[in-house]
Amino acid sequence: MAVPERMIICCQSFRAAGEPKGICHKQTDGFLQYIEEEILDRGLDALVVATTCLKQCESGPIMVVQPENWWFKGVDSEAVIDEILDALEDGEPCAAYLAA
Repeated sequence: MAVPERMIICCQSFRAAGEPKGICHKQTDGFLQYIEEEILDRGLDALVVATTCLKQCESGPIMVVQPENWWFKGVDSEAVIDEILDALEDGEPCAAYLAA
C-alpha cells in the first residue's frame, strides 16, 4: 500500500486517562465517515485519522491537514468540511477556518 499524499487529523477529545474533554467529540459525531466519503468522492489521496486531544479546546472542533500543517478551527458542520476540502482541492488552506 502506498503512503498517502496527505493525512487529515480530526480531534476526538480523548485524554490520557481515556476520558473525553472539551467539545470536539461532542460536535463531530459522524464527521469522520463524512470526511472519508468526501475524500473518496473527490479523488483526494488522503488518510483520515481520529486523534486524542489536540489541546485547542477553545477553538474546537479541530482538524489538521498534514504535511502542510494547516490547523482548522470551528469544524462543526458538513458545510465547513466542504469549504475546507474545496480549498484543499485547489492546493490552498481555507483561510476562514485557519487557526491562528
